[in-house]
Amino acid sequence: MTTSPLPARINSPWSHALRWMEEGESVALATVIATGGRSPRPVGSVMVMAGNGRVEGSVSGGCVEADVMSNAREIMMGDAPRVLTYGSAEMGLWSVGLACGGRLDVLVEAVQSSSAPHGTFPMDFVRHIVTATGQGRPAILGCALDGTGHILLERENDLLVSGAVPENLSAMLQENGSARVIAGTPEWFVQTVRPSPRLLIVGAVHIAQCLSDIAARSGYDVTIIDPRAGLATPERFPGVRLMCDWPDEALAELAPDASTAIVALTHDRKLDDPALCEAVKGYAFYIGALGSRGTHAKRLSRLRDEGVEDAALARIRGPVGLPIGAIEAEEIAVSIMADIVAVRRGAPLAQGVTWWSPQQQVGA
Repeated sequence: MTTSPLPARINSPWSHALRWMEEGESVALATVIATGGRSPRPVGSVMVMAGNGRVEGSVSGGCVEADVMSNAREIMMGDAPRVLTYGSAEMGLWSVGLACGGRLDVLVEAVQSSSAPHGTFPMDFVRHIVTATGQGRPAILGCALDGTGHILLERENDLLVSGAVPENLSAMLQENGSARVIAGTPEWFVQTVRPSPRLLIVGAVHIAQCLSDIAARSGYDVTIIDPRAGLATPERFPGVRLMCDWPDEALAELAPDASTAIVALTHDRKLDDPALCEAVKGYAFYIGALGSRGTHAKRLSRLRDEGVEDAALARIRGPVGLPIGAIEAEEIAVSIMADIVAVRRGAPLAQGVTWWSPQQQVGA
């Protein structure tokens, strides 16, 4: 199997933080640890800030970021970590608040480095999170809200520990990896830092060029699969992982999981059909194929003749993409990405999907 190096695009706030620190910048992390009402960002959302003013990620829709950055500068200069609260009833009329009327608690902590020796978040934790998630492995992170303790777990093992960590904390983290605050003195915030969802695109075609860019900007780890090396080139897909092999073999190797979307775009039955036969064997949350309704009907008939059962065929969305009247490649890419998001989030636009649970045994 011929595979290009890992993509050069960096979308994770953790990856940005690591790169900035390696460049000698001080860095602070801002994490949403609690919400109430109509909060614009979920618990666990992360924003990273560098001493030179660079920012990646967000903790709200934009209404509190400036205040978070102001606090982060003070913390990078030596202040202790702090929890910022926005949208509470006690806040004054002229205080920074949320336009949506919700409530937001944000933990701000500086990363300890040569540029920020007073930081409390260990730099090794950032490096390990980037490595683990880059290799498709989630990690559970625990942070004392006063910055006195940190723990990182993976596969039920304590990987990294810093400061004072309660004896029973590891067991509590393993019981529930969801993002939440654990009461105590001090209080702890725990969250599961998950790998980026994957998008596997079969076919290095024009639409794939547009779709790979949109997907990467949406936080997906993108791989292009196409045995036609003249199409799957770094020049046409800068910064994207390329696999020049037969799609069915590549998909078997990549082992799609419940955080994976697969889209077949070659419009060539010799490539798309084997890819789809392999795709429906796995756990991908989304499988789509390019083509008209007539083309898709013929495709399903061929796959049925190959022994693919109707329950598996129902998982293939075709024609791929939301019906927005898209014509140009860029518009089709938008419709496909919107459909992927709708299915992943269970949005009303995705109604009509034959829902399939990863817990079901494939082929049952």
